[in-house]
Amino acid sequence: MKVRKIPQRMCTGCGEMKNKRDLIRVVRSKEGEISIDLKGKKPGRGAYICRSMECLNKAIKTNRLEKNLEVKLDASIYDRLKDELSLDE
Repeated sequence: MKVRKIPQRMCTGCGEMKNKRDLIRVVRSKEGEISIDLKGKKPGRGAYICRSMECLNKAIKTNRLEKNLEVKLDASIYDRLKDELSLDE
Protein backbone atom coordinates (compact mmCIF):
# COMPACT_ATOMS: atom_id res chain seq x y z
CA MET A 1 0.00 0.00 0.00
CA LYS A 2 1.30 3.43 -0.97
CA VAL A 3 1.97 5.92 1.83
CA ARG A 4 0.12 9.19 1.30
CA LYS A 5 1.70 12.56 1.96
CA ILE A 6 0.01 14.68 4.57
CA PRO A 7 -0.49 18.24 3.26
CA GLN A 8 1.32 20.88 5.32
CA ARG A 9 0.31 24.54 5.68
CA MET A 10 1.85 27.46 7.56
CA CYS A 11 -0.01 29.05 10.46
CA THR A 12 -0.35 32.81 10.04
CA GLY A 13 -0.01 33.32 13.79
CA CYS A 14 3.06 31.33 14.81
CA GLY A 15 4.57 30.67 11.37
CA GLU A 16 4.96 26.92 11.96
CA MET A 17 4.22 24.28 9.33
CA LYS A 18 1.46 21.95 10.54
CA ASN A 19 -0.93 19.37 9.13
CA LYS A 20 -3.65 21.00 7.05
CA ARG A 21 -6.39 19.17 8.97
CA ASP A 22 -5.15 20.59 12.30
CA LEU A 23 -5.65 24.20 11.14
CA ILE A 24 -8.65 26.46 10.57
CA ARG A 25 -8.92 28.02 7.09
CA VAL A 26 -10.21 31.53 6.51
CA VAL A 27 -11.28 32.05 2.88
CA ARG A 28 -11.80 35.08 0.66
CA SER A 29 -14.01 34.29 -2.34
CA LYS A 30 -13.74 35.96 -5.74
CA GLU A 31 -16.58 38.26 -4.73
CA GLY A 32 -14.58 39.40 -1.67
CA GLU A 33 -16.73 37.54 0.85
CA ILE A 34 -14.84 36.27 3.91
CA SER A 35 -15.83 32.98 5.55
CA ILE A 36 -14.44 30.31 7.85
CA ASP A 37 -13.87 27.00 6.09
CA LEU A 38 -13.67 24.12 8.56
CA LYS A 39 -13.62 21.44 5.83
CA GLY A 40 -10.85 23.11 3.78
CA LYS A 41 -12.69 22.69 0.46
CA LYS A 42 -14.18 26.11 -0.35
CA PRO A 43 -12.77 27.85 -3.42
CA GLY A 44 -10.84 31.09 -2.98
CA ARG A 45 -7.74 32.49 -1.38
CA GLY A 46 -7.11 30.93 2.00
CA ALA A 47 -5.12 31.63 5.12
CA TYR A 48 -4.58 29.07 7.85
CA ILE A 49 -4.41 29.49 11.61
CA CYS A 50 -3.76 27.09 14.49
CA ARG A 51 -6.55 26.07 16.81
CA SER A 52 -5.07 28.11 19.67
CA MET A 53 -6.09 31.50 21.02
CA GLU A 54 -2.41 32.50 21.28
CA CYS A 55 -1.89 32.15 17.51
CA LEU A 56 -5.10 34.03 16.78
CA ASN A 57 -4.02 36.89 19.04
CA LYS A 58 -0.63 37.06 17.26
CA ALA A 59 -2.35 37.12 13.87
CA ILE A 60 -4.71 39.90 14.99
CA LYS A 61 -1.91 41.97 16.50
CA THR A 62 0.27 41.80 13.38
CA ASN A 63 -2.65 41.92 10.85
CA ARG A 64 -1.31 38.74 9.22
CA LEU A 65 -4.74 37.45 8.19
CA GLU A 66 -5.52 40.73 6.44
CA LYS A 67 -2.17 40.67 4.64
CA ASN A 68 -2.55 37.06 3.53
CA LEU A 69 -6.13 37.50 2.33
CA GLU A 70 -5.37 40.93 0.83
CA VAL A 71 -8.54 42.48 2.30
CA LYS A 72 -9.60 44.42 5.40
CA LEU A 73 -11.37 42.11 7.87
CA ASP A 74 -14.36 43.00 10.03
CA ALA A 75 -14.35 42.38 13.76
CA SER A 76 -17.13 39.82 13.18
CA ILE A 77 -14.66 37.45 11.47
CA TYR A 78 -12.34 37.61 14.47
CA ASP A 79 -15.31 37.05 16.80
CA ARG A 80 -16.37 33.94 14.85
CA LEU A 81 -12.80 32.62 15.00
CA LYS A 82 -12.68 33.20 18.76
CA ASP A 83 -16.02 31.39 19.14
CA GLU A 84 -14.71 28.45 17.08
CA LEU A 85 -11.55 28.26 19.19
CA SER A 86 -13.53 28.36 22.44
CA LEU A 87 -15.59 25.39 21.22
CA ASP A 88 -12.40 23.38 20.61
CA GLU A 89 -11.13 23.84 24.17
